[in-house]
Amino acid sequence: MMYDKHLTFGTDQAVTATAASTDIVDLGVVRDIGNGEPLELVVLCTEAATAAGAATVTFTFETDDNSGFSSAATLAATTAIGKASLTAGTEVLRVKVPLGVERYLRMNYTVATGPLTAGKFTAFLAEERQANTAYASGFTVS
Repeated sequence: MMYDKHLTFGTDQAVTATAASTDIVDLGVVRDIGNGEPLELVVLCTEAATAAGAATVTFTFETDDNSGFSSAATLAATTAIGKASLTAGTEVLRVKVPLGVERYLRMNYTVATGPLTAGKFTAFLAEERQANTAYASGFTVS
């Protein structure tokens, strides 16, 4: 799977408390992204989440007409995910980006029953999903 640095919300972003993504995507005047070739938001856990207590993280994909996100609208969100499920290599969220988004896009990470003592996430927009599974061939060559 390939993705563009300009369509990345954060790479290995350390999240210990509620925070927005380190980067936002500014669509400028072109807002019908994914029309014809749909884009997907991908959020990966790149370092296992740990906490002294039973911490959870909710991942929210947001859009707004201003870069301050003062009137943000939610495009997609997970339920609260427990730290035990946030292991390195886990795909936390993958959703298609809907048409009709506003100018700015970002991720928001909401930590509850925290703080986390460790946990890193990478979030980006990708054009093509690489989700193939390798299976045994089912035959032998003699």
